[in-house]
Amino acid sequence: MSDGSHGITTGSLARRLGVSPTTVRSWDRRYGIGPAARPDGHHRRWGPGDVAMLEEMCRLTASGVPPAEAARAALRARTAGVAARDDAPAPGRAAAGSGLPLGAVRQECRGLARAAVRLDGPAVEGMLQEVLERYGLVTAWEDVMAPTLHAVGRKWESSDDRYVEVEHLLSWHISTALRRATVTGSTEPSAGPPVVLACVPAEQHTLPLEALTAGLAEQGLPIRMFGAAVPAEALDAAVRRSGPAAVALWSQARSTADHALARHVAATAFGVRGARRTPLVMLAGPGWLGRTPAPGMVRPSGLREAIGLVSRLYADHAAGPGA
Repeated sequence: MSDGSHGITTGSLARRLGVSPTTVRSWDRRYGIGPAARPDGHHRRWGPGDVAMLEEMCRLTASGVPPAEAARAALRARTAGVAARDDAPAPGRAAAGSGLPLGAVRQECRGLARAAVRLDGPAVEGMLQEVLERYGLVTAWEDVMAPTLHAVGRKWESSDDRYVEVEHLLSWHISTALRRATVTGSTEPSAGPPVVLACVPAEQHTLPLEALTAGLAEQGLPIRMFGAAVPAEALDAAVRRSGPAAVALWSQARSTADHALARHVAATAFGVRGARRTPLVMLAGPGWLGRTPAPGMVRPSGLREAIGLVSRLYADHAAGPGA
């Protein structure tokens, strides 16, 4: 555990920066950007000025500045006590302010963002695995993954389509982590009708639905995930063939929200004559906002609520009528 009076450890600093501890030690050996003081004689402890220096080092290298030049600029910043952004060399389009607009977020979120901006795939993968193990799926998604994805999206929208490569790399690694969590973090699926998960036609954003898939699998619920932009005819066939207890339809924007399709799914009946049933339809995603859900539909506010709704639905079915 770090002592606030002596600074933080190298491991804590590395997590904050989104680099490996080996990288921090290597920068110290090669460029002399180690902690200004070592209270116990040999263990590195990083104070506020040291942390600011390493943050500047990461910012400059992410902008394309060679590490040696970035280290000299970061050292000057610590010596002067101010950021060295104005006089640091920045090639091409790289400029000050290339960090992501994260706001008040967890420390791991900033580290993940820095690793993604550097296109450091191994670091991104390692950090995602660490936050999943430390916080669990729901908190990792809501407090780390989703805020970082939103920040990347806001950045490229406001910077002439820069950072598109960052969004692609980050999305791919988050998808990989979520699918791995779906397999390794799940219990044996229970028997009974499944949950069908699908993006509405023309909707390509699958990551929130992948997070829900992983969360339901973690609860041991049977799932059928159909992915992006499922045609209406295919969704209809999937519902009729699988007879689901619930159907989650994801829409990221109002332009893709298909209310007629949602009503059709909610009215689809299946089962034996005399005991036919219809699925609960979950209108998932911001695209559904602005209308009151019709009968047979719910609109969860987030991942945690969506998992809770489906879990209670299965618990009620297991308890039987009159429970």
